[in-house]
Amino acid sequence: MDFEGALSAWQTQLGPEHVVTENDALEQKQTATFETSQQVLAIISPKNSAEVQAAIKIANQFNVPVYPISSGMNWGYGSAVPTCEQGVIMELSRLDTIENFSETLAHVTIGPGVTQQKLYDFLQQKDSNLWMDATGSSPDCSIIGNTVERGFGHTPYGDHFNHVCSMEVVLPSGEIINTGFSRFDNAHAASTYKWGVGAYVDGLFTQSNFGIVTKLTLWLMPKPQYFQAFYIMVEHDNQLEELIDTLQPFRLNRTVKSTVHIGNDFKVLSSITTFPWDKVGKNGKLTQDVVDEFAKLWDFGAWNVSGALYGTKQEVASARKQLKKAFNGKVKSIRFLDDTMLSLAIKLQKPYKWITGLDLPRLLKVMAPVHGLKKGIPTPDIIGSTFWRKKVDVPENPHPDRDKCGLIWCAPVAPTTGHHARAMVEIIKSNVDKYGFEPLISMSMINERSLDNVISIIYDREEPGQDEAAHQCHQQLMDDFNKQGYYPYRLGISGMEVTNKAEPQYLAFMKQLKSTLDPNNILAPGRYSSEK
Repeated sequence: MDFEGALSAWQTQLGPEHVVTENDALEQKQTATFETSQQVLAIISPKNSAEVQAAIKIANQFNVPVYPISSGMNWGYGSAVPTCEQGVIMELSRLDTIENFSETLAHVTIGPGVTQQKLYDFLQQKDSNLWMDATGSSPDCSIIGNTVERGFGHTPYGDHFNHVCSMEVVLPSGEIINTGFSRFDNAHAASTYKWGVGAYVDGLFTQSNFGIVTKLTLWLMPKPQYFQAFYIMVEHDNQLEELIDTLQPFRLNRTVKSTVHIGNDFKVLSSITTFPWDKVGKNGKLTQDVVDEFAKLWDFGAWNVSGALYGTKQEVASARKQLKKAFNGKVKSIRFLDDTMLSLAIKLQKPYKWITGLDLPRLLKVMAPVHGLKKGIPTPDIIGSTFWRKKVDVPENPHPDRDKCGLIWCAPVAPTTGHHARAMVEIIKSNVDKYGFEPLISMSMINERSLDNVISIIYDREEPGQDEAAHQCHQQLMDDFNKQGYYPYRLGISGMEVTNKAEPQYLAFMKQLKSTLDPNNILAPGRYSSEK
């Protein structure tokens, strides 16, 4: 590796101001929400696809590993930290063009520097009747960054990779390819038909190190005539199986088109407040009795569902009627909330508390941003839950890396049945308490048939021994889930070894692709691979 030679070449090609080697900047990129040892040698920031090409060719010439990021806010999975022990970060935030927008056909083409907030603002400025889908992460997170990790959100377009096409990709060699119909001249359907003709290759550039996505076309959701969120609560943990099995047919037949999120009581509590240190004993553990006290005060249950209905008023009314009938007598409550009702609830917070004794403002702290997410409105409020174990208030501009929040995600996927939901919960409960953490569980019906179980291992990185305990807990969870046939839908930089569990033929195929596309192994070595 000739790092100095590459550095000089990058400075000439990109401009010295876009090649950063200052220690403070490098330290920021080396910091995640868990302990890491990787070293960032420099940060390079190309401004367009041509400069990405040139930068990659330089990396090949001088044999310097490059790790591309978008915004670098991949919190809980590694943030901006590379997978290789020593490498250069290629930050793509300057590739922030928004083009090829069509109100009629509901699509837009974006670069990796386009954040959730930037696209939302663009649609607002256009006075568009189209919605994007947003995740609960920061509004400053990259849309492409989440899409190539196959992330998900809240609306009927919540499965992000399922709603994109026509990628522009810079290969490890520095060549550019376009996927789908966009590889043909004058292809009228390039932005509307994702498969193109011939082999479909777009998926190769998600959760891989086969190329850098510098553009893609995103499909947008037409604003429905009417929207209404719904919230379902059950009082007891043993009602989970029935809750899942009652919801499943509505997701399968698309009566409910949105992603459906199901959080347990510990998860809801962590979304409302920081850890109640004054309520725990000497062992520092939060008992179920204490959580139950908060549940009564703030009106949440053992399991709490949020979803949404979209369509005409008649269609929503029909779906609402079906849900009410199906859950009658099975749940503590089922509530429906549209924009008018939410606005009224905000105005009536104090009278509501006087009449019921329930602390509605605390409940609205969770419900209001989630309500917006179901309409594609990004929010900064959800990320505050990463401060759950910190002994300080959530700052005005939270940044989990900078603020030493501990967070590791574990996200196994199962078929959508109550049986599988319970099996995953038992694995979680048998592990997290042993390592001193709370069972912060959020299950999501990410499509018509699959249930993604996201476990949040949240802690304070400034507390001695917590990084090590969190890593051990995460590893034990992964091992136990894998043994039971529950594999993760995405991986963090410390869990890439899970890919080794695939059949040998698959591993050999992927290795052959990598060696063909990237013979010098300079693009994100070790990303979704054991080859570093």
